[in-house]
Amino acid sequence: VVKQHDATVKALQDWIALPTIAAEKRNTAEGADYMRKLALDAGFQKAEIIPTDGVPGVFATLDAGAPTTLGIYFMYDVKQFEPAEWSSPPLEARLVDRPGEGKAMIGRGAVNQKGPEMAFLAAIKAIQASGRKLPVNLVLVAEGEEEVASTNFAQVVAAPQVRAALAKSIGVFIPAAAQSKDGNAGITLGAKGAIEFQLVVGGETSDRYPKSDVHSSNHARIENPAWRLVKALDSLVADDGHTPAIDGWFENVKPLTARQKELVAQGAKLNPEADAKAALGIGRWIGDEPYVTSLERFVSQPTVNIQGLVAGYTGPGGKTVLPGRAEAKLEFRLVPAMTKDEAVSKLKAHLAKRGFDDVRVTVSGGYGPNETDENSTLIRAQKILFERSGIPYSITPRNAGSWPGVIFNGPPLNLPASQFGVARGGGAHAPDEWFLIESSNPKVNGLDQATMAFVDYLYIVADEAKKARR
Repeated sequence: VVKQHDATVKALQDWIALPTIAAEKRNTAEGADYMRKLALDAGFQKAEIIPTDGVPGVFATLDAGAPTTLGIYFMYDVKQFEPAEWSSPPLEARLVDRPGEGKAMIGRGAVNQKGPEMAFLAAIKAIQASGRKLPVNLVLVAEGEEEVASTNFAQVVAAPQVRAALAKSIGVFIPAAAQSKDGNAGITLGAKGAIEFQLVVGGETSDRYPKSDVHSSNHARIENPAWRLVKALDSLVADDGHTPAIDGWFENVKPLTARQKELVAQGAKLNPEADAKAALGIGRWIGDEPYVTSLERFVSQPTVNIQGLVAGYTGPGGKTVLPGRAEAKLEFRLVPAMTKDEAVSKLKAHLAKRGFDDVRVTVSGGYGPNETDENSTLIRAQKILFERSGIPYSITPRNAGSWPGVIFNGPPLNLPASQFGVARGGGAHAPDEWFLIESSNPKVNGLDQATMAFVDYLYIVADEAKKARR
């Protein structure tokens, strides 16, 4: 691991320099081909591009002749970025000093997810370079649309050769960076689902509105699509501004169990409230709720969120126009036992019931929530690794963020699906996204230590799977 450190850093920088951005249709073919080559370079004997109706996926296998097969999920796409908002060019992946933490790499995709994924690839390369065989066989599935809610990823997993290979595995995990600045680690037993969609009102949806912007004096006789959109949006939440008010929205929402509440309370002790507020730049939670209550809400509540609003003139000063089009970019976060189809149908029924027939709903991607048993091999192996390493850890019932684990976790595969990684980073989806390369705190992992954690994890998974077969 140490000998290949410089090469691993360079490989990560090169990968960051090639961003695949599904929302912009940027480097979609190039990103898939690069991912395929990364897999082959890491020792996978076979790697192929799987076409979809959108951005292609990548499927690779590494047969080590082991009795246990483990599935790995990668995303090779990243979020959009505005270079002017960054202190360092987002595609140059520069190494910078991070006060109190060490040397970090700044770049789009550094922590979400290319840094952790490169550490995993480095781990399997290091095992092979040592002259050993991997303790498990690997099945890798990678997509280029995670950041647009995995629009076509189900097609990748549905490919016969992919499904057959995954069916032989004991579960699937995504490499992650889940270590705090104090060295604490986290285990998540699932994740919320996510649906991205747009609501559009304007001349393209009804003849009540102009086809393009017109003089604002016409508002005396022509309806403004922006106001109409505001009215539709307001109906989606209660007067408090955050509780979903879509008809039947909570019908299938499962409350937290006593064990899940216990895990939340334990996690609060390892992750101070002041640190959480500082990281988010806020001073209070909704309703001035206690910290533990806010954490319970965080993992248990489905959400209806406005990501962005676009209508009319948005430049400096004013411009006397009546917009011809108004668009809201929204997302749902779903919890067990909600489904994507249920949420979308309830949204459409809710709007139709209130006469919003001129509001067009376009779903751009999404999937449901996922859950994995605390006693599964993947989770047991994480606990063992943390305990052997003396790393304090907490267990979270589910991640409030999302990844498409339900595609593995749900039928027909019904596999355990989890996240794992003892790495450190931050700023996902934000300017100055970063991943820790060299840590100044011995309790916190840099790149090499994060890589070794993946090495250890593979061996512990193999041992635990062997025990389970007895």
